[in-house]
Amino acid sequence: MSKPDIKTESSHAPRAQAITGLPLVGLTMAGDGQLSARFWERVGRQEYRRVDCENVRTVGDQLEAYWNPKLRPPPEATAAQLRTVSAWGDAVQADLARLRVGVIGTGSVGAMVGESLARTGVERILLLDFDTVEVKNLDRLIHATRLDARLRRAKVATLSSALRASTTAANPGIEALEFSVVEDDGFRAALDCDVLFSCVDRPWPRATLNYIAMAHLIPVVDSGIHIKRKADGTLRMASWRAHVAAPGRRCLECLGQYRSGDVPVEKDGSLDDPAYIAALPSDHPLAARQNVFAFSHSAAAQAVEQFLRMIVAPCGLADVGAQRHQFKLGTTDLESSGCESTCIYPPITASGEYSFKQFLPTGAHHYAEDVRRERAAKQRQLSVRAIDFVDRGLTAIRQRLQMMRGS
Repeated sequence: MSKPDIKTESSHAPRAQAITGLPLVGLTMAGDGQLSARFWERVGRQEYRRVDCENVRTVGDQLEAYWNPKLRPPPEATAAQLRTVSAWGDAVQADLARLRVGVIGTGSVGAMVGESLARTGVERILLLDFDTVEVKNLDRLIHATRLDARLRRAKVATLSSALRASTTAANPGIEALEFSVVEDDGFRAALDCDVLFSCVDRPWPRATLNYIAMAHLIPVVDSGIHIKRKADGTLRMASWRAHVAAPGRRCLECLGQYRSGDVPVEKDGSLDDPAYIAALPSDHPLAARQNVFAFSHSAAAQAVEQFLRMIVAPCGLADVGAQRHQFKLGTTDLESSGCESTCIYPPITASGEYSFKQFLPTGAHHYAEDVRRERAAKQRQLSVRAIDFVDRGLTAIRQRLQMMRGS
């Protein structure tokens, strides 16, 4: 920008701040089509400071990011990425590597998504989950061990340690937060991402992620597994699907990934009440708990495929629609229609904080709070036992040494 351009733009900052209460954002397109942006931060009376943006994203069928090379220079590909870079070239790899990607939910699907991102070379990965590793998770939770379950480790702690070991990025930044995306801390962290993976199975976090995709223009890659059994307990059908929620695409509610009427039920704690769940029909989506590692693996692969296609856009094709794979038939169906005419989400596109009070995507998550308290209490007990065990061992060693000296 020229000095006159900077002076003119900065002169508009006080007026924008006064009218909207928000800083002025300036956007510039260079001759080669590259976009850059900055906002003007108020630092004193009639005094504003220019803050350059790290990137500018355009969303829709394709996600394109225009990077400020001073703030986020393209990382050099490592030797471990040789085969990956050879698939799509240095430029695409540089774009992928610089994205900040959030994995919301680090259970069976989320853990495999995180592993794929780390090995692909994505540098900055946010892991968001409040839950604890349990023995019942071990049939489908990669990297988790019996020791993790015994030590009551947080799922994000187990996964983040593993991803730091398996990443191919030269300077990885893997952040693990023990929150739900519906809690304010988790919600704000998610807003700092370029792309989000929805690896949750509850209506409230899905509704929150749907809101983020539309109001905050952050594409959400969602996936899910559906299994039905016969009366005799054998498998009737299984399917998994993956899709991207973003402006111009079908939202998660219109895709049938959650029902808005179930969100208040989760907010009031009913979905964590065993009596409420037991009263639901056996085939109700909220009552289903069946899963198989291979199905989770396939759903995660399909979700990562949607993510890659949105960025790589092979031959210019970034959106083939929502994919649903039928296990029994071995077929994959595509759905490319947009939202229903009555959908409430398209009207809030790019509304940001202005629509927050209307949708109230966050709130107190009492179950998450209880899980964290229980985990902390169990870990304190284990620490006391470990200290006692070590103390008794040292006492025995000292006694043995005293006996040896006496003899």
